[in-house]
Amino acid sequence: MSSSIRGSIARNRPSTAVDRGARIRQVLEHERRLGYADDSVVGGLAAFVRIWFEGSPIVGQFDEYATAARERRAALVAEALRASEALAGQPSEVTRPGTLGRPTVTPEPRPAHPIRDPPPPVQRAGTGLETPIERLRGVGRTHLPHLEALELRVVGDLLRHYPTRHIDYSRLRKVAELTPGENVTVVASVWDVATTRTRRGLDRIEATIGDETGTLVATWFRRRDYMSQKLRGRQVVLSGRVHARYGLMTIEDPEIEFLEQADLLNTGRLVPIYRATEGLTQRWLRRIVRQALDLFHGYLVDPLHHSLRLRENLIEYRRAIACIHFPEDEDELRTARARLAFDEFLAIQLGVARRRVRRLRDEAAPAINVDPEVDSALRRSLPFQLTHAQRRAMDEISADLGRRTPMARLLQGDVGSGKTVVAASALLAAAVNGWQGLLMAPTEILAEQHGRSVIALLASEPLRVAFESCRGRPGPIARLLIGGTRKRAREEAYQGLADGSIDILIGTHTLVQEGIAPKSLGIAVIDEQHRFGVEQRAALAAKGGSPHVLAMTATPIPRTLAMTVYGEFDLSVLDEMPVGRLPIKTRLLREEDRTDACDFIRAEVRAGHQAYVVCPLVEETEKTETAAATAEYERLSRDEFPGLRTGLLHGRLRSTEKERVIGAFRRGEIDVLVATTVVEVGVDVPNATVMMIEGAERFGLSQLHQLRGRVGRGDAQSYCILLAGRGSAEAEDRLKAVESTTDGFRLAEHDLRLRGPGEFLGTRQSGLPELRIAQLSDTDMIVRTRRVAEEIIGVDPELVRPEHQGLHVLLRGVAHEGSAA
Repeated sequence: MSSSIRGSIARNRPSTAVDRGARIRQVLEHERRLGYADDSVVGGLAAFVRIWFEGSPIVGQFDEYATAARERRAALVAEALRASEALAGQPSEVTRPGTLGRPTVTPEPRPAHPIRDPPPPVQRAGTGLETPIERLRGVGRTHLPHLEALELRVVGDLLRHYPTRHIDYSRLRKVAELTPGENVTVVASVWDVATTRTRRGLDRIEATIGDETGTLVATWFRRRDYMSQKLRGRQVVLSGRVHARYGLMTIEDPEIEFLEQADLLNTGRLVPIYRATEGLTQRWLRRIVRQALDLFHGYLVDPLHHSLRLRENLIEYRRAIACIHFPEDEDELRTARARLAFDEFLAIQLGVARRRVRRLRDEAAPAINVDPEVDSALRRSLPFQLTHAQRRAMDEISADLGRRTPMARLLQGDVGSGKTVVAASALLAAAVNGWQGLLMAPTEILAEQHGRSVIALLASEPLRVAFESCRGRPGPIARLLIGGTRKRAREEAYQGLADGSIDILIGTHTLVQEGIAPKSLGIAVIDEQHRFGVEQRAALAAKGGSPHVLAMTATPIPRTLAMTVYGEFDLSVLDEMPVGRLPIKTRLLREEDRTDACDFIRAEVRAGHQAYVVCPLVEETEKTETAAATAEYERLSRDEFPGLRTGLLHGRLRSTEKERVIGAFRRGEIDVLVATTVVEVGVDVPNATVMMIEGAERFGLSQLHQLRGRVGRGDAQSYCILLAGRGSAEAEDRLKAVESTTDGFRLAEHDLRLRGPGEFLGTRQSGLPELRIAQLSDTDMIVRTRRVAEEIIGVDPELVRPEHQGLHVLLRGVAHEGSAA
């Protein structure tokens, strides 16, 4: 509460300070009358004592109250009554909501002698932070379904239900000083009140209020009529946005509190705004959060040891929780956010560091040495020259494979940067050493593309001669296994993998099925790994003892994600495009330019090239998307491209039909391929030079970039046409970003800012917990917590030291420990 508002309250109302000792005795006597049943206050008497006797030795004795026998409880209450006499006459600040939320937020001073954090309070099921929310005053049965929708069940959930933002109502103004458009707080008297009904049937309460400098009209809708009776003649604190109406200053539907109450939860301060649902008002949520803080803040256990807090200049956890809800000012809010963001990032970094240390201690992986003759034969047989980035990545992977420690490497490269040949070289190295490899892709189209590319790369005569020289048998033998694979071929793949006659198996999620049992798995390659769930990725690696793992992604990973979600991976980056590739030219056009766009496609076809047309995204079902694509295919074939050979590709086609259409397009038998987003990955036709995306405003930034990557794979100049209607400001931002650059890393950073990590990666797939406070844009905090985590895990990998016990709570709190990025 600002000093100016405090002054106004002091001038306008009598003091409401309560004798602290009297308040304590009142509760203790009530507990005695109840027979020491621990029902005198919500949350239990121990929590009450912890708050009201803060700093007193009696607090520690009451930790046993909940489980003590009746005689012991009676003795504790008697002792507390004696201790309360020393507090007689002291004003109570604890009973006033708002006080706990406004501690002085300064770094804790370094003690002159060692100190210890207090032991955590004993909590039974249904007590402490596990107390059901319905036990709070004012929470009724009608509230429970709405609270459940927010996953708020116990008091601890409520305290961790952080505000999404705060509105600044701390600026107190006189009426004469008001300016339209400002969010302000006014302390004034209600002079007149009138209730009318609008033409829509709504109750409208209009109050004329004022101070010594002027008058203001306040208006409320949908408030009950009794409010008008409460208003008349009262002094109030109003907070809201000021408007000018017909020469009068007005404030519509302001937050209101009566001056004599002095709660000031909803006015005169930084007011929290919570994520809510219909049926829960912001005012109600603030009240029960305040109540939970007052009653249960003593149960909050700081997961960070005091020495770590001092070293990192962080406030105590209880302070942070109080101030994130009800800060006195922006400085307190900033300090609280910094502490809670530190905790969130530290939990992630501890999980990453522990998994990395455990992996490095594991020496069960096969040592795979790259044979120089086979490697040379592979490079000589390539129909293109490797980029410097590809050679660097292959060297890094070769070094990893040569160790007994399981490799965990992420190969990231923009669309068309040449990841497949890098992966093929790793799979080949394993086969030469007598180990098997699996390559898993998220879609059948991509798996087929990989199968075709890898099998072709490994089929050259010099390579097969070098392989047979090393292994003493023909090879390497690579096979494809997808949903559409015939039964006999499927059984042969199962058998060949089990007896070791198949060196490399390429497929989709079918590779994690029970029938897949490699004889000697040496390496697992996961392409577009963020499209798989954590469990699927782990299941593939579990097909062998401790295989090497190579993850690949065409989605460039921003630096902040590389240090968090992918922190346990070593990183190889393909930041060069193959020699001879020209940058794709991208143009944003509107619907009225459709004719020009189709004319351009016809011109490219006449020049001997091919084109894609991606249909507008339909966010209903795959069935409706297929119907929309079919209708658009028929319209384009009839109206826009008569005389051209058109084809249709969508997700509901059978595997054999998909393969037939893609094969025809690859052979040049189709001029224009009309498709859904099924072409986003896995279709590689170098002769295709135009990608037209219809309804481009409906697509995400990353998806637009991936679709654009289907062209530009040959030597000819390629083009991407974004055909868009008028979308939201955010959609326009995405389209302009894609038009302005082909740099996938810049676009990924932009996309991360727009969507956040959950949507960017998919929280379930990535294993990244929901970040309530922390922002992935805070690179400094990420670097800081990574350093702290590495220091802690470096000396105490299993967190067994006493000063690290609280960190287990931190890890459980974000549910990140043990997930596999």
